[in-house]
Amino acid sequence: MKCGIEIHQQLNTKKLFCDCDSRLSDNVIGKVIRILRPTQSEMGEVDRAAVEESLKKRKYIYEITDNSCLVELDEEPPHEMNLEAIETALKVSLMLNAKIVDEIHVMRKIVIDGSNTSGFQRTALVAMNGYVDTKFGRVKIPTICLEEEAARKIEEKDNYVVYRLDRLGIPLIEIATSPDMKSGEEVKEVAQKIGYILRATKKVRRGAGTIRQDLNISTGQGRVEIKGVSKLNMIPKWVENEVKRQEMLKEVAEILKERDARVHKEIYDLTDIFTNTKSKIIAREIKNGGVVLGLKLERFAGLLKSDKFRLGRELAERVRVIGIRGLFHGDELPAYGISGKEVEKIRKKLNLGDDDSFVIIAGPEEKVRLGMEKVIERAKMAIHGVPDETRAPKDDGSSIYMRPLPGAERMYPETDIPPIRIPNSYIEKLKRELPKMPEERVKDLVSLGISEQDAWQILHMGMEDEFEKIAKKYGYPTIVARAMINGCRDIDYEPVFKYLNEGKFAKEAVDDIVLRMCNGEKFEDILSEFKESVNVDEVIERIVKNKIEFIRERRENAFKPLMGIAMKELRGKVDGRIVSEKLREKVEKIIESSS
Repeated sequence: MKCGIEIHQQLNTKKLFCDCDSRLSDNVIGKVIRILRPTQSEMGEVDRAAVEESLKKRKYIYEITDNSCLVELDEEPPHEMNLEAIETALKVSLMLNAKIVDEIHVMRKIVIDGSNTSGFQRTALVAMNGYVDTKFGRVKIPTICLEEEAARKIEEKDNYVVYRLDRLGIPLIEIATSPDMKSGEEVKEVAQKIGYILRATKKVRRGAGTIRQDLNISTGQGRVEIKGVSKLNMIPKWVENEVKRQEMLKEVAEILKERDARVHKEIYDLTDIFTNTKSKIIAREIKNGGVVLGLKLERFAGLLKSDKFRLGRELAERVRVIGIRGLFHGDELPAYGISGKEVEKIRKKLNLGDDDSFVIIAGPEEKVRLGMEKVIERAKMAIHGVPDETRAPKDDGSSIYMRPLPGAERMYPETDIPPIRIPNSYIEKLKRELPKMPEERVKDLVSLGISEQDAWQILHMGMEDEFEKIAKKYGYPTIVARAMINGCRDIDYEPVFKYLNEGKFAKEAVDDIVLRMCNGEKFEDILSEFKESVNVDEVIERIVKNKIEFIRERRENAFKPLMGIAMKELRGKVDGRIVSEKLREKVEKIIESSS
């Protein structure tokens, strides 16, 4: 197994080719509808992924927002590239030990899934031949690019997709590694290290969907891209499951070759077999004027579905992308309302032997015939092993087919944007301005009095600067670290530790205060609860007086239960250490007087 990763990080600057804000917006002010078609590249070739996408025959509805303009609508040429975004990409490139190009040239990359109104994505190479070091070894980074983010998908149906233009055009840094990694844990570490470097620039957007990874995995046959991975801790699981899937497909291919399996092109009309079927799916399609078509898969029996093999799922995924749900195969029938007698009729009509299987699809005839072509294509691939393809991650760690892997045919030059020269003097200036590497920042945080594990966690949250400021100003480094790690990023921690330092409440109250602030309470309202002063001596005197017989009976063993009573009343209002000292002194005096 070998694996590479592409990391896409949104930048917190203006959009890449206009002055619109890089923020998400629900303020929709209009809509347009487009239909996109595949076109030839500068070499006269048409990308196969674009062709397959066009077969869906979808309309694309674009919601215009208050932070989109004619550039996003592809009704106006792109403006000059955002210099702040370019500078950020160059700094990241230097931190990844990459060589910056002499000139930045923008290319067009054909994308007709509707996520770009123009039918292409603008992308520019900014640096090459970098690397990142991990505990597993060095991983090469051949390319670092700056490109525009796609539109945000709002709704998807078989015949249309709704996109919102608020996200379209946000600058993205794309960092692509070589396929140097040998395990999911190694991929996770590389993604994490690069993520720390990106966040060190303080120019990246944070939150769900602002950073995504594409995994490229091969086990010796074909290459599979799992696109849009966003959960760092799930990366090992996605890699592991994809390796298992590819090993299964390779074993299926070996068996099919040994059997001399064949895929027949003849498609049979089986509609008459299902005239009185109990299958709700098939009955509904026939009632709506659809047909049931069948395909013979010679010597495929037992490989479409068993405890070990799942080739049938691969076939179903190929037709699902063009809107077909009603695919069934011989290894799973009778089931789903399809009777044993109907299966016998199918096998007889297709002239199947014991080692043969079949596929049937129900639906509108034109769509079903297109689906059968896809099944034939994928079944032929099965004889050769693992096909090149793009897949989408699922929350359970598996993945599902999206489209064929794009080829080089989808790239051609952008003629509306002139090249941008990068002088050596500018690169030298950027080198002097680079932020500290993550390992250096962790050492800084540890020197303030927290553990290395907590330091990495604070760095991962992007709160290292705020932590450093508060810990240096007010002290309490371990309490500050714990509050931030157990709290949230969207509150102001400084007032909490300012008032703690002034003795307004005890350090035991910090966690509760932070939790309440994270749940939306205002700090001023919480603080008002601590305004009344507490006489700790009076509270302890009262507790001891009420429990004097208990103390005489339990002696030293009475301290712990009494401490619990005292802290229930005083927690957050008085330092626990002070309560402990005063209570212990009182208890010891009573023990001495009763001896």
